[in-house]
Amino acid sequence: MLDAFINEIKGVLQEALEEEMNNTLGYSKYDYTNKNTDNSRNGHTKKTVKSQFGKIELDIPRDTNCEHEPIIVKKHERTISSDLEGMIVSLFAQGLSNRDIESHMRKIYGLEVSAEMVTRITDKILPIAKEWQNRPLNELYPIIYLDGIVFNVNKDGQVVKKTAYVVFAVTIEGKKDILGIWIGEAESSKFWMGVLADLRNRGVKDLLICSVDGLKGFEDAIRASFPKAEIQKCVVHQIRNSTKFVSYKHRKEFCADMREIYTAANEEAALAALDRFEKKWGDKYSYAIKSWRDNWQYLSTFFKYPPEI
Repeated sequence: MLDAFINEIKGVLQEALEEEMNNTLGYSKYDYTNKNTDNSRNGHTKKTVKSQFGKIELDIPRDTNCEHEPIIVKKHERTISSDLEGMIVSLFAQGLSNRDIESHMRKIYGLEVSAEMVTRITDKILPIAKEWQNRPLNELYPIIYLDGIVFNVNKDGQVVKKTAYVVFAVTIEGKKDILGIWIGEAESSKFWMGVLADLRNRGVKDLLICSVDGLKGFEDAIRASFPKAEIQKCVVHQIRNSTKFVSYKHRKEFCADMREIYTAANEEAALAALDRFEKKWGDKYSYAIKSWRDNWQYLSTFFKYPPEI
């Protein structure tokens, strides 16, 4: 559970929900000078919604006359929409302009509210995101995971694909957190180098283990900012790459033999399994064997640590 980040998302959604109620009533909370209605606020109802980041508990505003209809999280909606998740990612990510974020908000609200209201909501939630982006980080993280996630965003009125560079971390206390999200055109080691430099600028002095995918040049990007960090390449990515051209009739047996490599009790047993794997499949799928051999230095890092890690 990414508790800290989920609290940030809750803050954003809560601000939007409260502004929606202001719009329905025609006046903001505690500002009765502009009240021209017999309707008023009537507390909140708790509601839990699911997102890709975890469950979020919201306080949905209620009105006395039951006229208000929440928009950003609709009645009876229990899962956040993909459009709203995309907006959340773009809001907290570095690399998109305020105009792009407001454009994304307009898509979510559509014609249900005025452009002025969308601007008011955007103005309220942006400071929450900016503070999160620039918050100081811990000096040490035992493990971080670096990954690129492709998603759709509104850019100058058009929907375009962007890569969100996400850094997940596990703290010394064992808690999970998202250290930051950055937007780029395509996943590249050069961009990751800038991301890691940003982590250092925000106070990170040491990383023990960096878990990464198979992107070429990733190791150099990490070494530039954190030369002592151990690197563990993602085994799942390695498995996918190894089976990419394996015929269907061989796939089940091939995967079972390959599994003996990464589930071995120690590195010595893993290398023995790799030798058997090469002897059996080397003639048919030499590219897969070569990939394991070439990347072994970074695929075997986890054997240095106990299974709990």
